[in-house]
Amino acid sequence: MATPSTTRPTVGVIGLGIMGGTMAEELLKAGYTVCGFDVDAKTQKRLKKAGGQPLPNAADVAAQAQVLIVSLSTSKALSLVTEAIASVPKAIRPAQQIVIETSTLPMADKDACALQLRKVGVSTLDAPISGTAVRIKERAWTVFVSGTQAAYKKVRPVLQVFTDNVPYVGPYGSGTKMKFAANHLVAIYNVAYAESVTLARKMGLDPREVLKLFGNSPVIGTGVMRLRMAMMLERQYSPPTMKVEVWQKDMEVIGDMAKSVDCPTPLFSAAASVYTAAMAQGLSQEDTASTAEVMGAMAGLKSIF
Repeated sequence: MATPSTTRPTVGVIGLGIMGGTMAEELLKAGYTVCGFDVDAKTQKRLKKAGGQPLPNAADVAAQAQVLIVSLSTSKALSLVTEAIASVPKAIRPAQQIVIETSTLPMADKDACALQLRKVGVSTLDAPISGTAVRIKERAWTVFVSGTQAAYKKVRPVLQVFTDNVPYVGPYGSGTKMKFAANHLVAIYNVAYAESVTLARKMGLDPREVLKLFGNSPVIGTGVMRLRMAMMLERQYSPPTMKVEVWQKDMEVIGDMAKSVDCPTPLFSAAASVYTAAMAQGLSQEDTASTAEVMGAMAGLKSIF
């Protein structure tokens, strides 16, 4: 492990799940001092084992870290964490503290977070991540950073620990909108690849050949294809890179945004029913690649579940 630099800020990670825990570990490898909190005791132990400092609550993290990375799965959790950060007295709060909010949540909830923190002198960046935890090894994430350019420049070195793709995309909120656009495509891609694998099987083709020929194609190959279709071929969906249950939340948020701007999304809507079917078939804790099992069942193929 690298030796921590005294010129680097202490980074606090609030929400040590699949994404937050991975970020904490990468920061520790890069030599940062990292503290963190999560309601799940197992993730706290994982942070300690990696060399970080688990703390009893979010307010304690906010009292120690100049930069806070927030990675949460629900709006309720964000509201509670925002209140905890705001509760830290100014006298003990690190100067010029910046919160990097990476969660995929409704824009109204993220706006409320930024407003509450601004009242206590904390700058907030809206910076959702496109990419799964396993793809951090390839430095294949994109972090869509939005907010003030001054705050962006200060935290860019922290985010570049994870990836070189850290674009500044505009005023606060632009990052979430970019993430919605990205996840809209991923939602459709997952189902499209599940359908493609099922069609190949029904035609008597080896779907492995489909991935081999198409996966790296400059025309139709994508990172989502290479990740998810590989899981579909093995029919192995755990450990998940994105749980169907969590993805359902993202689908709802994107759908609500589309409705709010009067944008029709017929392909997205069609894909949504496949994820709903996956939930009904008991696949909530499996990777979203398990949509291949839904398509397979529709085609009369024997399920592994």
